[in-house]
Amino acid sequence: MHNVVIGAHGVAAEDVLAVARDGARVELSAEALAGIAAAREVVDALAAKPEPVYGVSTGFGALAVRHISPELRAQLQRSLVRSHAAGMGPRVEREVVRALMFLRLKTLASGRTGVRPVVAETMAALLNAGITPVVHEFGSLGCSGDLAPLSHCALVLMGEGEAEGPDGVVRPVPELLAEHGIEPVELREKEGLALINGTDGMLGMLVMAIEDLRRLFTAADVTAALSLEALLGTDKVLAPELHAIRPHPGQAASAENMRRVLAGSGLTGHHQDDAPRVQDAYSIRCAPQVAGAGRDTVAHAMTVADRELAAAVDNPVVLLGGAAGEGRVESNGNFHGAPVAYVLDFLAIAAADLGSIAERRTDRLLDKSRSHGLPAFLADDPGVDSGLMIAQYTQAALVSENKRLAVPASVDSIPSSAMQEDHVSMGWSAARKLRQAVDNLARIIAVELMAASRAVELRVQGSEVLVAAPATRAVLKAAREAGVGGPGPDRFLSPDLEAAYDFVRGGGLVAAAESVTGPLA
Repeated sequence: MHNVVIGAHGVAAEDVLAVARDGARVELSAEALAGIAAAREVVDALAAKPEPVYGVSTGFGALAVRHISPELRAQLQRSLVRSHAAGMGPRVEREVVRALMFLRLKTLASGRTGVRPVVAETMAALLNAGITPVVHEFGSLGCSGDLAPLSHCALVLMGEGEAEGPDGVVRPVPELLAEHGIEPVELREKEGLALINGTDGMLGMLVMAIEDLRRLFTAADVTAALSLEALLGTDKVLAPELHAIRPHPGQAASAENMRRVLAGSGLTGHHQDDAPRVQDAYSIRCAPQVAGAGRDTVAHAMTVADRELAAAVDNPVVLLGGAAGEGRVESNGNFHGAPVAYVLDFLAIAAADLGSIAERRTDRLLDKSRSHGLPAFLADDPGVDSGLMIAQYTQAALVSENKRLAVPASVDSIPSSAMQEDHVSMGWSAARKLRQAVDNLARIIAVELMAASRAVELRVQGSEVLVAAPATRAVLKAAREAGVGGPGPDRFLSPDLEAAYDFVRGGGLVAAAESVTGPLA
């Protein structure tokens, strides 16, 4: 664990992960605090003038036409947060809420929002105390940003709403704040709006999905290599010169991963058919092309995420300087979630396709007519034993669900706020379904691991000629030590599948392969 210092110019993906998942502490740089204070001076000066300024002395959304008198402005900010904290449904995961709060703090630190330094300092104090607001599944349309989720967080800054402590127990917010010496904030002009108007929830989930998918794409390369080996396929299709003539970087990386995992294998190319194969099925031969396209999609998504991580997303924003040397507050549309929503949906498509090709390899391993000598369903005594028949059903169900989750959320829009917000991004929905798709993908890969590892072991049993690659042997050893069972009579299979999922999701699969190959892409 380390401290993450938030400056005025954005944060890195690694910072988001450290705070959201590892509980790293945050602190605001002196530069950020000075910028926050300078922007607040602009807001205070505008608040003292008789002319209405959106977000400072007016209502919001479709109610922006009303000028709010000074004595009602504090009430306006409280009312905004309370009314917008209208989420429903299951609680959102702790890591998502911490990412959302951290990214909103990042924008506060930009000096573009006009809040007082105490607001940003209190947000940092909540993160450092491990106090996590209760945020609900439904409520965000992704425009203007993640309003409802952020409002539930802002409510806790005010000493209201629901939150859990570091122990994960939901307790009264005043009690939690007092326990950690945190004073509730009494919001002033512009501050309620600044706390809730951003794409922070969808961006936080994007950053975490990218991290998870990077690991899963490597895991899928390993299981694809094991499947190729178990099916006695040819590794000649992985030659670097073949992939150099179609220069997609992700494709080359996946092919190289598979090639390194298969190095030293005595199984590849040993065809047991009457007529030797000159090429393998697409799910084997084209594994680098499919996984590689997904890798390149992840890289594109990271480009978008990096831009967002450097951005200050709020409406209105404070602009310093100008011809007269004075600051101003300007309305804008930067809160719209379309850039993030599109790549969230794109990643769901890539995750669905990677799972789909993994399932086809599993099915091939289990089908006696296509597995080149393996027993039906990899069963110990086919007919008496069913082997992994129903494990493939489970995998197929997950693949089917991921196909449904790949339907884009961002192509939808439902008007709100009396048609003022008449085109929304649905980015929060895209992010929520992507999280499920990523978890499903880990389970799909886990089933392929179960099948491929069992098939390799069956293939080499009793043979002095057919020897698995050193990396494969390391994976098999680590998997068995992790509770992933090997060949044998039928047994209660669900615990094996869960152990395989944990082995994949927790990084054990890739780590085992890398103990022989060195770092994989």
